[in-house]
Amino acid sequence: MAPIKLAIIGAGPSAFYVASRLLSLLPVGSSSKLNIHLYDRLWAPHGLVRYGVAPDHPENCTHKFDTAAEDPRLRFFGNVNIATQSPVPHALSLPLSSLLPHYTHLLISSGCTTPILHPAIPPSDYCVPALSLVHWYTQHPSRPSPPPLQQLQHITLIGQGNVSLDIARMLLTPPSELAKFDVPAHVLAVLERSAVEHVSIVGRRGLQQAAFTTKELREMMNLTDASMVPLDPALLKEPDAGGEPLTRQQARTLQLLQKGSKNKPGTTRKTWSLEFFRSPLLLDLPTGAAQESSGVRPPAQLTLAHTMLDASARAVPTGEKSTQSTSLVVTSLGHRAEPSAPWYEPSLGHINTVGGRVVDPSGLTVRNVYASGWAATGARGVLASTMMDAYAVANTILRDAFPGEDVQTTPTEVLPRTVEDDAPPPEIEAALKEGQVLEYADWKVINAEEIRRGEKIGKEQEEHNLHITPYASASNLNPQLNRV
Repeated sequence: MAPIKLAIIGAGPSAFYVASRLLSLLPVGSSSKLNIHLYDRLWAPHGLVRYGVAPDHPENCTHKFDTAAEDPRLRFFGNVNIATQSPVPHALSLPLSSLLPHYTHLLISSGCTTPILHPAIPPSDYCVPALSLVHWYTQHPSRPSPPPLQQLQHITLIGQGNVSLDIARMLLTPPSELAKFDVPAHVLAVLERSAVEHVSIVGRRGLQQAAFTTKELREMMNLTDASMVPLDPALLKEPDAGGEPLTRQQARTLQLLQKGSKNKPGTTRKTWSLEFFRSPLLLDLPTGAAQESSGVRPPAQLTLAHTMLDASARAVPTGEKSTQSTSLVVTSLGHRAEPSAPWYEPSLGHINTVGGRVVDPSGLTVRNVYASGWAATGARGVLASTMMDAYAVANTILRDAFPGEDVQTTPTEVLPRTVEDDAPPPEIEAALKEGQVLEYADWKVINAEEIRRGEKIGKEQEEHNLHITPYASASNLNPQLNRV
């Protein structure tokens, strides 16, 4: 087999799972030569595990990523943005054309980073995408502004997936309980000043179509200082004998809702509600004459269409509508890949692939170019499904690399057949010397310091402000990394 020199755009879970699989199937000393370079526009690796998962839900998959990174055939280059516009101004930006001549294989594993907005309620001071809150409490390097929680009494989340429940839980959990997790001190300070009393979680369909998991719902039910507003009993009935039977998860969810929250209604100052069969129509902002009362933001008026399911289980309006006051609307409607991403297909919202192989606009596969994870499938699935998808893509890469396989070949070629050396592009080499680009060892130094700082104050990790100037921080923490 010819040597494989693989560039991976993105260094989140899918990228590391593909790399780990390839390294294990082609061990050191085998007759097949393999080199893998991971590029990420953020200075730290691991993608959503670090900057998407709520801090009180720490994942334990990073040890597998560390094991892969210890293999000398894998190199990580953080703070490098390839082909798309970066939300991080200090990242080194390179066009895809700078990468292609230096690799025999390319994998795009850049995820889905663009939130889907609701057409009826455009972004404003009163309407923000969920991603801005998630990036705020995970201390994403794009540094979104903190929400003015000290002015907000009622927050409405549009969408009933796990991200909505994550945000609701972060807003309603006492900061003293969050303090033991990797929640930055400045985030805790904002939460401690919060005036939020109620969180509505709105979905256009019913209980059986809700996307949140039973585990996430159970955590909401067991919140220390908040209670759930009871649902209409009609929503909690078992399906008729002739209806579609409930799945195991749906049955557990129904049982949880029938039981109600640990804190009974009326016993807590903070509350939350699930509102089914509702879809936003209009967000009417307060006029300039509206005055704040005791520092509280004047509410907007959110008009909701009442919906029902048609024969295809699609939400359709009934003709009824209602209006509720709210301080902030947060849309959590999913994500798509960046439209500027290579081989992005607008009709899909992600890269077009067949069996992991990238397909160009004319319908031809692109030789030795692949996509994995959300970049290839859209924003769906959990870490377990991401891992299985990544393993399948890794297997496809190896099948294509062996001669004699019946693999579709096309005139679409963007990569050289062979590459003479194992080095990254010269732009990366120069940025490494200047300290603008981080490798995995640099990241481990900073990560160890974050853990040390966390241990001093009794928490898992304290990210502090190291992410602002990561390469300078690594240099300060370890003189051996001084490349500035």
